[in-house]
Amino acid sequence: MTDLNKHPLVQLYIDHNNFGRILEMDFSIKSPGVVSYTMPISSLHLATPFAAHGGAISALMDATMGVCALSQVIEENKVVSTLELKISFTKPAYEKDILYACADVIKTGSRLIFVEGKIYNQNDELVAMGTGTFNAYPAEKAGFRP
Repeated sequence: MTDLNKHPLVQLYIDHNNFGRILEMDFSIKSPGVVSYTMPISSLHLATPFAAHGGAISALMDATMGVCALSQVIEENKVVSTLELKISFTKPAYEKDILYACADVIKTGSRLIFVEGKIYNQNDELVAMGTGTFNAYPAEKAGFRP
C-alpha cells in the first residue's frame, strides 16, 4: 500500500484547503478509511471569552470524516462531498486545548460512504461525536487533475 498522505489528490486537497489552513487543522491518513486530525484551539476559534464556537468544532468533524471518506475512494481517482452531517457536543473546548479527531468508514456503497467520527481534547475527554454521509464522484468534476 502506498502512503495516501502523499497521493496527488491529497496534495491538491491540501493546496486548495484554505479553510482548513485558517482553522489550523492538520491531518494524517493512517490507512484507507482511517484518519486522524488535529486542531489547536486559539482565540481565532472562540465564541465566548473561553470556549470554542461549535462551528469550528463542526468544521473539524466534517474535515475529519470527509478525508476519511476520501481515503476510501482516492485510489479510484474519486473525491467526496458531504451530503449529511450530524454532530453531538459532549464537552466544551477551551482556548489552548488541542483537539484530536479520528474517523472510521462504517460502510461504503457504490457512491455513498458512511463515516463515524469522534473529537477528544488533550486529556482524552470526548468533546464531540458525529456521523456523516459522503458522495463519491470523479475528481475531475471537482476540478482536480492529478
